[in-house]
Amino acid sequence: MRALIIRHDHPSEAGFVGERLVRRGFELVEMLIVSEAEYDRPGVTVEFPDPRDFDVIVPLGAPWSVYDDLTIGTWVGDEIVLLREALAADVPVLGICFGAQAMATALGGSVERADRPEIGWTGVRSDDPGLISEGPWFQWHFDRMVLPPEAKEIARSDVGPQAYVVGRSLGVQFHPEVTPEIVRAWLDNGGVPQALEYGYDPEELGRPRAGAREQSYALVDNFLDRIAGL
Repeated sequence: MRALIIRHDHPSEAGFVGERLVRRGFELVEMLIVSEAEYDRPGVTVEFPDPRDFDVIVPLGAPWSVYDDLTIGTWVGDEIVLLREALAADVPVLGICFGAQAMATALGGSVERADRPEIGWTGVRSDDPGLISEGPWFQWHFDRMVLPPEAKEIARSDVGPQAYVVGRSLGVQFHPEVTPEIVRAWLDNGGVPQALEYGYDPEELGRPRAGAREQSYALVDNFLDRIAGL
């Protein structure tokens, strides 16, 4: 089985989610949208593959907003088309943060600026803790999703939706993939001043959290077994 990992920027990797997919027998095919050399000029042109060539698609997070096409150019629209085609073809998607927002947009929902950011380890309220535990989960976002009617919201915070299911796909606002190395990479690529601006301690954000790997593995297993049927 093949999983397409859509990496929007070079510091963002599949982390614990990728580890678990490999252990479940998936070959990871990574697609990097914005390279390190283009990080400050993310309006690149890319060609997305046919989603039907994959058994699972995992679009990861990004430092940009889905609606900020003036900055990131046409690729976000092309990715939304890919996700819409994947959903129409019944290809399971595990959308993470930006990826979940893009999937919601592909289904007719939208993304808007949140009242406040969520950064760091944050608990969520879950209707199905056996599928989505109440965390805490790592978060780093400034936007919130407005879910389309066909999506079933299954977890939330005071800021907005945190997880939803549509068909064989799952979108989560938080970051189950994060490892300490990924968080440090985010901090090294503009995250430190951002965290400080909103009153968060960069050193605290970068510390490992006990049980994070096991929590992520459980989410991936739940997605594959209960939602995607794989």
